[in-house]
Amino acid sequence: MSGTLNKVMLIGHLGDEVKMHHFEGGGCIGRFPLATNESYTNKSTGEKISSTEWHNIVVRNKAAELCQKYLSKGDKVYIEGKIKSRKWTDDSGKERYMTEINTDVFTFLNNKNEDKQLNSSENESNEVNDSDINNQDLPF
Repeated sequence: MSGTLNKVMLIGHLGDEVKMHHFEGGGCIGRFPLATNESYTNKSTGEKISSTEWHNIVVRNKAAELCQKYLSKGDKVYIEGKIKSRKWTDDSGKERYMTEINTDVFTFLNNKNEDKQLNSSENESNEVNDSDINNQDLPF
């Protein structure tokens, strides 16, 4: 097999509200931090160790609008996407880097509030697959 694969699957909790950026052409991007937690017991000391990893999530267009409408800080979500890194120069001339997860599938996992569940008139399921995501580049 000569191909490669860039695929990420995460289950985590939102670290903040979805931040939206709208474009002149009508498209939009939503961004939010996602926390995943890992815990294990140190075999030699018996101490329980916990760590949190933060991921920068990017969703586009309809998927972004759904995330903004139905997700809040602390909510649990399943994410599928691909890793993308970008580089830019900040106002002080320093090069900056960011690694993001460009999301093409997600599922809301919270069922605690009925108002956060999608109803059938808005979408057939809680899973969204935005095929346009892979065909667009970030404009910044």
